[in-house]
Amino acid sequence: MNTFTCCRRFFVLLLLALPALSQRAAAQPTATGTVHNETGQPLAFATAVLLALPDSTIANSQTTTEQGAYTFGGVKPGRYCVKALLLSYRSARSAAFVVANEPVAVPALRLAPAATALKEVTVVGTTPLLEQHADRTVVNVARLNTAGETALDILKKAPGVTLDKDDHVMYRGSTGVNVMIDGKLTYMSGEVLSSYLKSLPATAISQIELLPNPPASMDAAGTAGVLNIKLRRSQLPGLSGTYTLGQGQGRYEKSWAGTNLAYNAGKVRLFARLDGGRYNSFNRLTMIRNIRDSIFNQENLWRPLSYSATYTAGADVALTPAQSLGVQLRGGFNQTEAVSTSNSVTTDRAGAPGGRRQMTNPQTSTGNNQALNLYYRYAFDSTGRELSAAADYVRYTSAKDQRFNNVVFAPRAEQGRPAEQLRSDASSETAIRAAKIDYVHPFAGTKWRAETGAKTSWVTSRSAIQFDQLLNGGWRLDALRTNQFAYDEHISAGYVSVNTALGHLELKAGLRGELTQTTGTPAVGPRTARKYFQLFPSAFASYQLDGHNQVSASVSRRISRPAYQNLNPFLNYTDFYTAQQGNPFLAPALSQSFVLNYLHKDFQVLSLSYLHETNTVNNVVTQNDDTSVSTSTLQNLAETSTFTLSSGGHTDIAKYWGVDNQLSGSYTQVRTTVQDRPVRLASYNWAASSEHTFVLPRSYKLMVGGSYDSPGVSGLYRTKASGAVNLGLKKQLWAERATLSLRVADLLNTSRFRSTLNYNNVNQTWNNQWESRRVTLTFTCKIGNGKTQAHRAAASSDEEGRVGN
Repeated sequence: MNTFTCCRRFFVLLLLALPALSQRAAAQPTATGTVHNETGQPLAFATAVLLALPDSTIANSQTTTEQGAYTFGGVKPGRYCVKALLLSYRSARSAAFVVANEPVAVPALRLAPAATALKEVTVVGTTPLLEQHADRTVVNVARLNTAGETALDILKKAPGVTLDKDDHVMYRGSTGVNVMIDGKLTYMSGEVLSSYLKSLPATAISQIELLPNPPASMDAAGTAGVLNIKLRRSQLPGLSGTYTLGQGQGRYEKSWAGTNLAYNAGKVRLFARLDGGRYNSFNRLTMIRNIRDSIFNQENLWRPLSYSATYTAGADVALTPAQSLGVQLRGGFNQTEAVSTSNSVTTDRAGAPGGRRQMTNPQTSTGNNQALNLYYRYAFDSTGRELSAAADYVRYTSAKDQRFNNVVFAPRAEQGRPAEQLRSDASSETAIRAAKIDYVHPFAGTKWRAETGAKTSWVTSRSAIQFDQLLNGGWRLDALRTNQFAYDEHISAGYVSVNTALGHLELKAGLRGELTQTTGTPAVGPRTARKYFQLFPSAFASYQLDGHNQVSASVSRRISRPAYQNLNPFLNYTDFYTAQQGNPFLAPALSQSFVLNYLHKDFQVLSLSYLHETNTVNNVVTQNDDTSVSTSTLQNLAETSTFTLSSGGHTDIAKYWGVDNQLSGSYTQVRTTVQDRPVRLASYNWAASSEHTFVLPRSYKLMVGGSYDSPGVSGLYRTKASGAVNLGLKKQLWAERATLSLRVADLLNTSRFRSTLNYNNVNQTWNNQWESRRVTLTFTCKIGNGKTQAHRAAASSDEEGRVGN
């Protein structure tokens, strides 16, 4: 019996025990309700306070969800009312109600805009860094010192999220993760996604949601789950927002600026965000390759100077109290000028020189992306029955021009001779069209609710690369390296799910079906075509033991389709001895996932996760001993299993001292075949992080933190230990309307990716170092009301998460 079978049987036993738990839950009723504005739109992040009557003492309080909903569990019998508060709105109070043995539905509260900012609202306590819900973990980014950091930097701080040697996002030890922005998948992956996340400042982010087992209403893509980055947007009346200026210095300088604005006038909400920056940095990769009796010592230095800009603009309109319409346009541009140099020195085992090669690789790359989203919602009544629809059009283009100037040196020679001289011109364009519809139906007089929906998407991707070789003083077409690739994909999907609440017990189950049809056509090479239908079940259970303790479990089956650019068979050179190549024969990866959580007062006491993947897409290095060339090709690994145990959360040691700790341990096993030879890797790994925040006099905050990641396994790489120590200082200015933040990242300069490859005839050591140690100074100022919240989640698809390589 394998581990997943054991986990699945445990989950079934848990479901069988739920009726007994529900009997206990019935004795602990709940009080639920929603908070809206005058036009009937839900108000997220309002404060709902449960007051015990007649003396109005506070029995409980919480923040409303994105749908403006709140749920008070474990309410003792008695008379109560609910008061709703939100900055720049007048407070509202419900009529008195009696709690006995049955759940109570509190009528919706409507808040009217206040003429002036509310002075009666006092925020007491600190928002926890982590919030645990039945199907997701929420990271409140405001709890972190994000001065000078990007979205990619922040993702690395989320539990279970890491980066591989190429800065590709990994979750739960797997690259099979889809990244969403405001509920819409980015339609990017790999290098393209990393570049976009590096251009998005952390100050624009409100929360990060981690969904290891997303519900059936979301795309089944992402074997490890989904990461949803929620951006800030104000919902306050009138004009509000922030602007940010930043300057950083590592080995090289960098600067950035941005603004985030919203204008809310009655039934219309307008929003816009613009960010731009100039980033000067470096990356050094050193490799030692053992080939027969020779040792190749290689050093590759990459010096990029990048300019980037991202924008978002849109509007939400309440057509009627029951209907709303939204439109959003987002996009970005980046340009990078870089010079990459490579130096490879060859010796024998005794250290005698065997010659060396040098390569200079000047390159220019550009990328553009535009996305248009339309959204419609119709609420049939106040019970939650609603219909929503969305349509997306996304377009990505990229271009890259390179020169490869090689020089060969004889042993102990001071002067070299020119070797192969190449130039390349690569371009790609991807267009994505998607539409979806969703319907939610609560059953009157019960706690049952059903959801159903359908989605379809069409993708066209076109790529081309041309190589020229310098021969006899002139450039000639290199037909062996020149190629074109056309990829087309159509996915049709449908789902159904049901959920219910039995006292303190919440249950949800769903089933999603997806039909996929793809064709890949290179100019040189065979055409590939696939057609397959897959079912993806999911189930969730959450039980509130009392007011402070919660247990939840979830299980799902998911898929990861290859990134579009990973399917094209182009050969990309790193230096004379190393190259990367796509693989048009990649199959989709499938996974089975199980997660069990125990939460106490927002502290994740225990999180148990098991992920089993088949056909995992990962880099496999093959080596030609005769030419000494190593080629990294994306291939399907037979199976990968990861078992993780973690704990963490926020603790207030004193009024002035708060601590956010995370500790995890995992076991990873990889089984596959490389060049007809079996390969097995297994390793235990543990990671820890601790962030300390000290509240000082005169509106100062001091942050001290650090992280450590022990040796482990990532694909076929055995990774070595890594860690970092960070310092930060914040100062509130102008009656808390502005913030000045100073941050020192990786004070000891210890953050890097070190690994080894050792299988078949491959014996390599990697050391990848980047500009991790840097000092940044950021100034943020509020405009108007200046309070921001997360964007609404709009419809999305998994296709956008696969642009890149």
